[in-house]
Amino acid sequence: MEDITRAELESIVGLDKVNIFYDFVDAITSLYEIEPTWNNGGKKWTYEYKFRKGGKTLCAFYFKENTLGFMLIFGKDERAEVEGIRHQLSSAVMDVYDNAQTYHDGKWVMLNLTDHSLLEDIKKLLFIKRKPNRREP
Repeated sequence: MEDITRAELESIVGLDKVNIFYDFVDAITSLYEIEPTWNNGGKKWTYEYKFRKGGKTLCAFYFKENTLGFMLIFGKDERAEVEGIRHQLSSAVMDVYDNAQTYHDGKWVMLNLTDHSLLEDIKKLLFIKRKPNRREP
């Protein structure tokens, strides 16, 4: 799938959420050397923007009308690590984590991004998924 334009994203989720999306993408690409891909969003979402390397997904953004979602999937060992840092994470993130559905391939945590407040928590969760292979500037 070809890249989706900023204008197209703005028409779906609005300017504020597009700015949040690009700020989060900048933060992720400053930490990880990893190629993102655009995909169809399936039945529930318009588009998916996924970071994947070596056959493993790090995280994905999802877009639909006025909604910007951010998905992390935690396997069994990763869930134990999340429990180990739960005191470092906001109650907003832990509420979503605690209520997320666990499937055969892991716990699917979908965060609704409305502002920048979850960025530091998301970085901590990403570090559990994969250690950064770039240094922060």
